[in-house]
Amino acid sequence: MMTPRLAEPHKAAPAAIKAMMALESALGASGLDHGLLELVKLRASQINGCAFCIHMHATYLRKHGETEMRLYMLNAWRESSFYSARERAALGWTEALTRLAETGAPDADYALLRAEFSEEEQVNLTLAIGAINTWNRLQVGFRAAHPVDGARDRA
Repeated sequence: MMTPRLAEPHKAAPAAIKAMMALESALGASGLDHGLLELVKLRASQINGCAFCIHMHATYLRKHGETEMRLYMLNAWRESSFYSARERAALGWTEALTRLAETGAPDADYALLRAEFSEEEQVNLTLAIGAINTWNRLQVGFRAAHPVDGARDRA
């Protein structure tokens, strides 16, 4: 079990957290589908190993009607037929930007993104990917624990 490094990081830097929340609010009002944004956030959080954010985004998706199987298959989205071309483009771009040092944001991933998203949507999606990566770093870096409500203890 991890021990949190900071109990309440949002209280340590309230102006910066307020700015991040304003970005989230703007992205939420951007016209991008909320389910798509949540899938992107969940996938980036899986890559980054952020249990806190995985819990939050999976819970949100289930509460808003996402199927269990699509959640289970998200790690293997490239091999699954459960995701639309638009979702696949967003997930590919998410992986490319989340693993930026490894990928360099390949032209092939951008071509898929450009085929499915307008320029405005591309920018908003890219900002959303950047934001979730920042949230992941905040939660993982300070060892935030996810809630355990409803989870079975298998220890």
